[in-house]
Amino acid sequence: MIPVTLIKEKFRRILHLGDSPQRTAMAFAAGVFIAFSPTYGLHTASVFLFAWAFRLNFLALMAGTLINNPWTFLPILAGSMWVGLLLDPVGPMPHIDWHDVTLVMLWDQFRPYLVPFVLGHVLLGIVAAVVGYVLIYQAIRKFRERHAKTSLQTPM
Repeated sequence: MIPVTLIKEKFRRILHLGDSPQRTAMAFAAGVFIAFSPTYGLHTASVFLFAWAFRLNFLALMAGTLINNPWTFLPILAGSMWVGLLLDPVGPMPHIDWHDVTLVMLWDQFRPYLVPFVLGHVLLGIVAAVVGYVLIYQAIRKFRERHAKTSLQTPM
């Protein structure tokens, strides 16, 4: 039988629970960047890839990607398009003939918006990741300081 302490240690090592505040905050920030990435539908796969490739805290990465959820999806999408179109204006929205919708027609109509779409997502993702890093780093540091003070004050 496998000892429980060995299982706990392996679990802690896999989740990187002993990481420094900087490394945990970096994992969270990477998750926030993934949440803002224009690769909709691949965010969870990206988390697994980042966690494996960079040996980052999986829980912090996943928590960061939860920034993009059903309540924030439209504001993120609209904000990203707005920023992208500010930086790379395309022109008026195309008129779509809804009676003759095909993938080729949609691609032709929306292809000019691809660069602003990606540009806006990447720029807002960088800004959100930096803000997320600072907030989580400060929160982890304060939590650990408070935890250290309470553990020192606890009588034995």
